Amino acid sequence: MKDLVLRENRHGAAILTLNRPEKLNALTKDLFEALEAHVDSLAHETRTIGLVIVRGAEGNFSAGYDLKETTEQVKAHAKPHFHSDVIEKLANLPQPVISAVQGHCSTGALELALAADLIVASKSAKFSDVYARWGLTPIWGLSLRLPHRVGTAIAAEMMLSCRTYSGTEARDIHLVNFCFPDETYEADLAELSTQILANSWYANQVNKRALIASAGLTLRDAHALEMFKDEGLSPDAAKRLAKFTSRRRT
Repeated sequence: MKDLVLRENRHGAAILTLNRPEKLNALTKDLFEALEAHVDSLAHETRTIGLVIVRGAEGNFSAGYDLKETTEQVKAHAKPHFHSDVIEKLANLPQPVISAVQGHCSTGALELALAADLIVASKSAKFSDVYARWGLTPIWGLSLRLPHRVGTAIAAEMMLSCRTYSGTEARDIHLVNFCFPDETYEADLAELSTQILANSWYANQVNKRALIASAGLTLRDAHALEMFKDEGLSPDAAKRLAKFTSRRRT
């Protein structure tokens, strides 16, 4: 049986690839179980992995949840809220997470992509929420994460119209952070990954924890949290600052 989620380590980044290309990487319970195993492992690899990238095989992120499995109710054999729990684990990984979206990213796949800290799309990517088209409703966090990212008005537009948005349109509504040309997508994604990994991994992880902890707080409460939960300088801060000051002297 083939691996439903592939992992490759590359220069400090762990690349997780959804691997059902013959089904446009449609999501299943078994695929989520494979994804969970990788995520559980990565949560303990903060010293060797500084970035996690989730993507799909052969030019598609994912067409969403496998409707055949939905109609056959195979997912009923999973524990309650299993899929939501896996997505929450991904969102709460210590390392920064990128959803690298090419091709289709629909409905359940959009819920998965939204768990990332950054969404990086190709120009020809296709984003949509078509739950309403099939008479289904979101249960993996879409109704929370989508309006948090794009605002209630745009979230309502996406959810009620079920229309498809290109990578360029997704950038314009702030659904994605970056939209790269198809022909340079891999190189641009690699460059962004290099930029993130060049920063202090410790600082990146502290920043991510702060963003998660302060979500939903008032500005006053968030400021208090930042002051009283100060995690201090990165272990390599002195070395980084010394390198910077030596450059200025020269």
